[in-house]
Amino acid sequence: MMSKKLFKLFVLLLLLTTGLAQAQQAVSFATNWKAQAAHGGFYQALADGTYKKYGLDVKIIQGGPQVNNRPLLPAGRIDFLMTGNLLHSFDNVKNKVPVVAVAAMFQKDPQALMAHPGQGYENFTALKHAPTAYIAKDGQFTWWQWLKVTHGFKDEALKPYNYNLGPFLSNAKSIQQGYSVAEPIYIKEQGKFNSVVHLLADHGFSTYSTLIETRADTLKNKPELVQKFVDASILGWVNFMYGDRQAATALMVKDNPELSAAEVEASVELMKQQGIVDSGDAQTLGIGSMKAERIQDFYTQMIQAGLYRTGDVDLSQVAALQFVNKSVGVELARQLVNKK
Repeated sequence: MMSKKLFKLFVLLLLLTTGLAQAQQAVSFATNWKAQAAHGGFYQALADGTYKKYGLDVKIIQGGPQVNNRPLLPAGRIDFLMTGNLLHSFDNVKNKVPVVAVAAMFQKDPQALMAHPGQGYENFTALKHAPTAYIAKDGQFTWWQWLKVTHGFKDEALKPYNYNLGPFLSNAKSIQQGYSVAEPIYIKEQGKFNSVVHLLADHGFSTYSTLIETRADTLKNKPELVQKFVDASILGWVNFMYGDRQAATALMVKDNPELSAAEVEASVELMKQQGIVDSGDAQTLGIGSMKAERIQDFYTQMIQAGLYRTGDVDLSQVAALQFVNKSVGVELARQLVNKK
């Protein structure tokens, strides 16, 4: 038989274990595509225990070509959603979908135009003269409209991009859209050359990217939860970019077996070179930072491009800025960089 002393110890351990389990708040977070380096900071916070340290039991639900996680957030089936850029946020407000952006993990949208080297496209202004531009339908109706109004691109060059590199690789005079931290890697693998890459962000396309969204009711009723998830995610991104990311990479490869550790490393290097995550305001205000002036600037550009009309979107409803701009992770980033 168990002694009274052992029994009391057993009960104490049971109570402690139960208390710890209760302290971990279940959180569901969905991404907009299959696991990749552009999601790395979230997987890092899961893999290295950062979410757990903040009292969060986080489940990451990946998206994909046949998966649309966006409706899950307003339906209350997930707590947080990773979305592409501010156009989604504007549409949410315009259509009265009760969700709000609370952080922007990318200071630059990785959307880019790519070209073959040695074809005269090293200068961004030359791209508008390309006879063929492979652009997906979504891009044709959004940022392509901005390119036409702002930079003089013409619809005559448009050809549909179906996420197959073949047509671009076989046509040296063509240009193509791409995610600047992914497609250049695939082009080098398949075409055996380094593509010319022009980030739209470097030519005025001022949207934030990889935003975290949550429901308006979560914002109102659980602000502490939102703050914990945002802070932990920021630290995850700092550690992913500058620390040991092997465990995060392993988790991503498990979720998406098509991904390789080599691709993750190549993508991280591109993110650093292009200033996707940690540039501009993020260097002093912390990864995830957002400013109302920049949201206004991008909205004004989109009105000029014909995507919205004045008054379509109440910008005060687009983002809640109280969870970012607190310099979370800035000192840690410096320490990690100085270690190397």
